[in-house]
Amino acid sequence: MNPTAQKLRGTRNWQGEGDDFEIEGGHKLSGQITTNASKNGATHLFAAALVNRGKTTFHNIPRIEEVSRFIEVFKSLGIKVVWIGKHTLTIEPPRTFSVLNINSRATGKIRSALMLIGPLSARMRSFRLPHIGGCKMGERTIAAHRYALEDLGLKIETKENYYQISHNKWIKKEVVMYEASDTGTTNAILRAAILPQRTVIDFAQQNYMVLEVCYFLEKLGIEIEGIGTKTLVIKGNPNINTEIAYANSEDPVETMLFITAAIMTHSKLLIRRVPIDFLKVELLKLEKMGLHYNMSRNYLSDNGRTKLVDITIKPSKLKALYDKIHAQPYPGINTDNLPFFVPIVTQAVGTTLIHDWMWEDRAIFFTELNRLGASVRLADPHRVFVDGPSKLKGAQIVCPPALRPAVMLMTTMLGAEGKSVLRNVYAINRGYEDIVGRLNRIGAKIKILK
Repeated sequence: MNPTAQKLRGTRNWQGEGDDFEIEGGHKLSGQITTNASKNGATHLFAAALVNRGKTTFHNIPRIEEVSRFIEVFKSLGIKVVWIGKHTLTIEPPRTFSVLNINSRATGKIRSALMLIGPLSARMRSFRLPHIGGCKMGERTIAAHRYALEDLGLKIETKENYYQISHNKWIKKEVVMYEASDTGTTNAILRAAILPQRTVIDFAQQNYMVLEVCYFLEKLGIEIEGIGTKTLVIKGNPNINTEIAYANSEDPVETMLFITAAIMTHSKLLIRRVPIDFLKVELLKLEKMGLHYNMSRNYLSDNGRTKLVDITIKPSKLKALYDKIHAQPYPGINTDNLPFFVPIVTQAVGTTLIHDWMWEDRAIFFTELNRLGASVRLADPHRVFVDGPSKLKGAQIVCPPALRPAVMLMTTMLGAEGKSVLRNVYAINRGYEDIVGRLNRIGAKIKILK
């Protein structure tokens, strides 16, 4: 490595920026692996913590880059965040908030910072929030956030480098979400939670991270009717000041990664602590394709609400479905899980149509599997045809700037003969804790190249 490159690597701040994974594929996995706590649940809970003026303790917070960015944003707002255990931290808001020193570099890496608008509106009459970042997969508007928050008494102006948020006197008591948006729903919930009124939110999303926020707010003392339905009724309280502890639940998207890894390596693998209510449709599709698996009885996550099971995936011969595979708002296939079906169907007999209608341009990333020997034909920016089964081989690929397509490539490389290199893996480290170490412990062969 030349001296300039060494200097640049020595000064980077964020894990995975410039790192590569070398993956030796074709190795069977075995034993068991446990699903970690949820990335999305953690970031939604971080925003929800600001409804509380007292100290909040969160358990089961994953040590991932997305959480690190959120902590950097919090600290720049004067919020005290302290790790008191491996996966436990405390959050204490200041008496007075200021956004003058907000970390715009960190907000530029995470879309979830948008959810701060709702709770911060209880502390400041007017403030700026830098433009947010996250996965780069075409245009992503904030319409669902804007329209809901405007109905709930806020004015949001989009400037060149920031959003200007201020208050209106007019506040509706019933809001209809403009589109199916998990983060938009949470933002509306958090705004309603700090309003001294009874607010109805219709067309609310019921995905796992939104439920996590509702469970936490209930424990905090906010009255919520209709949790798990499309219509929420929230009795807000802007003056909650209490000490509370809450445990984040498990990540269904991480479970889907392990299911995919087992399928791609033709392995028998026990996956523990699976949040089954958020994977039922995915498992049904896979079952109809020919996947064999066993499932334990239900038990509860540490939050006392989320149902978990243990699943054993078995080597299976797969066949393509006659109908297309596409994501839907919960309870359909999770949009974050859809990319995992692309490598899976490369191993199924027949042709599969995968329709990624929700994200502009994400389907283009699916064609990167062709570098590994797959047959993925792009029909348009939202649809691909995948022919299978394909014999996969190693290749070098630059990691897409999007979390789920990046992990899709990693799981495909596990099933490709020979060595592959996945370059610049920051996108993966955003959402998965110690993924290399955990996969290696069940038989994968992955090296981190610095």
